Amino acid sequence: MTDQTDLAALLGSRICHDLISPIGAIGNGVELLMMEGGPPSPELALIAESVAAANARIRFFRVAFGLSGSEQRLGRSEITKILADTSQGGRVTFEWQHNDPLPRAHAKLIFLAILCCESALAYGGRVTVSETDGKWCVHARAERLRVEAELWNSLSQPTPDLTPAQVHFALFAREIYKQKHRLMIEISETEIRLVF
Repeated sequence: MTDQTDLAALLGSRICHDLISPIGAIGNGVELLMMEGGPPSPELALIAESVAAANARIRFFRVAFGLSGSEQRLGRSEITKILADTSQGGRVTFEWQHNDPLPRAHAKLIFLAILCCESALAYGGRVTVSETDGKWCVHARAERLRVEAELWNSLSQPTPDLTPAQVHFALFAREIYKQKHRLMIEISETEIRLVF
């Protein structure tokens, strides 16, 4: 193991890998129960929704927190499927405005940026991801944002007092530095724009 080994990403990959199979098995079991005929019970429908939500979130976390090899690429269809599944039943919707496959490392950075924006979208909203001339823009809009200034400040001045629910801010800041991007942040009452 070298000093360059990203232990956080290894841990993220391991957790997601170990959870995806049993959650998939539960989902398959629920499908079999629903095929027995008749309308599904409210309890079974709730379990099916919960399994789908957990599956989508783990696939999202696998990109955001897992290892991102230099040769790995993600296509538009895979990314839009992850985002669409993640938004099912939620208050945040996503729009992916990029057509070409991209390196997994870029997807990781974008997904971490999305998580930071989601933290401010407690009341719902929309996140749009676009790319122009090699610059990525993650743009969050909502009628009302919940912006915690110290979290956004931590992107330029690391803060050791983050909670587990805020860890993506530290990981995003580290990934920006690691990938040698310059981050520009614009925050208003109804919008957040991250450009890198």
